Amino acid sequence: MATAATDTTLAGHDTPSLAEHPAWLQVKRAATALASLQSSNGAIEDAAHHPTARDRVAELADGIAALAPEFPHDADYLAAVTADLERWAAGYFKEPDFFDSLVLFHPEQHRVDGLTHLVVFPMYTQNGSRDRHIEALLIQVVWPSFVAELEAGAYTNAAFVPIQFVDFTAGYDTNSAVLFPETVAMRQIPPFTWGGIFCDREAARFRRALRAATEVTRLDLPPLAAEMLDDQRLTQETFVMWDLIHDRTHMRGDLPFDPFMIKQRMPFFLYSLEELRCDLTAFREAVRIERELAALPQRSPEQEQLARYAKLVQYAVIFDRIFRFAVTGTRVRNYDGLGGQLLFAWLHQKRVLHWTDTQLTFDWDEVPDCVNELGQEIEQLYWRSIDRPKVAHWLAAYALVSGVVEPHPASVWKRGELPLKGTPKELTDLVMDDEFPLSMFYEAFEKKMRDVVASTSGITGVDA
Repeated sequence: MATAATDTTLAGHDTPSLAEHPAWLQVKRAATALASLQSSNGAIEDAAHHPTARDRVAELADGIAALAPEFPHDADYLAAVTADLERWAAGYFKEPDFFDSLVLFHPEQHRVDGLTHLVVFPMYTQNGSRDRHIEALLIQVVWPSFVAELEAGAYTNAAFVPIQFVDFTAGYDTNSAVLFPETVAMRQIPPFTWGGIFCDREAARFRRALRAATEVTRLDLPPLAAEMLDDQRLTQETFVMWDLIHDRTHMRGDLPFDPFMIKQRMPFFLYSLEELRCDLTAFREAVRIERELAALPQRSPEQEQLARYAKLVQYAVIFDRIFRFAVTGTRVRNYDGLGGQLLFAWLHQKRVLHWTDTQLTFDWDEVPDCVNELGQEIEQLYWRSIDRPKVAHWLAAYALVSGVVEPHPASVWKRGELPLKGTPKELTDLVMDDEFPLSMFYEAFEKKMRDVVASTSGITGVDA
């Protein structure tokens, strides 16, 4: 199992200077030029462009070589990525294969706060471009000591790598907040040992959306939650704690074999429940940590800090889900959006969230147990699923969601007119693109938040 590195001599780059390094600017220009020549699968199909592409590959390789001394921890990877680039050019720019360099990139082995990496791959960017184009990134690890202690204890997650942007090419000038190895163009799939989460983008989006949402809803934030509006570092470290627990939850618990059923096509509300389950697990654990520390007769400064972040995680889960997730993206099978709608409606129907006299209020003392109750409902659904056929599990999941969030009046699923003797695909096809439309509250809220949400595309911690 990979463990967090402790050699702090690896950290300490002056990241603004690194972003202006002539070799990095050369890498960025060459990668951008190559991307403009590539087709969707990453190949450069027009032979007339090959001479220009070879020049750009040479420039890119030279830039990587010039930057390599800045990243001694990535020496093997950077040598291999240069070889993959040269092999791609020698093979007449067919669909790229960067397997050899990918298997040598191991950011999870050096989780040191402030450590930087140069990343160059042909890849698509989730929530961004689906084209496998050459992208180049300068990234920096975010690994606060309290998170390192959590990961070394009850929340082991050896693959989790929280990162922030230093600079990037156009594929990341989007909503994408992840760096995943499975997005890279390669000839075969290796065991994946890491996953990068851009906590600075997550935090910056959250802060901008929360600031606007409190104005729209006239919500008086609790003092600790209000601190996040003005403190990017505090917020992104909160997101690191949230993501650490969320990420490890996907394959833990009483699961329906695989919660995503090996990525098969299925009704989008099942994906919504899985993502919400992981978020509510992070929420539940944050409540548990906070309460256990509150019960101590005396707390150390480190325990005080952990209790503070545990409370912040609770606020972040609630506010990001109900304010940003619910109104972000299209209404076509928006499973993250549905998760936000579900949490909001649950809190409202349990009467701990109130929309009265056009002002939003919470009964904060009752919120933790109420949110945990929803998490328990989802966990019970999962536990029962092990003894149910697939379609029966789907129907039970629909009953849970539709019991809280009102389905579309035209829904075949709502009417129960389903071909239960047919195939699962037939059932999936009958789910409407917007099976659970926005409520009247959210219709009005979305109109007021639309420009704010759109403005967060490409945002980083520096912009927040």
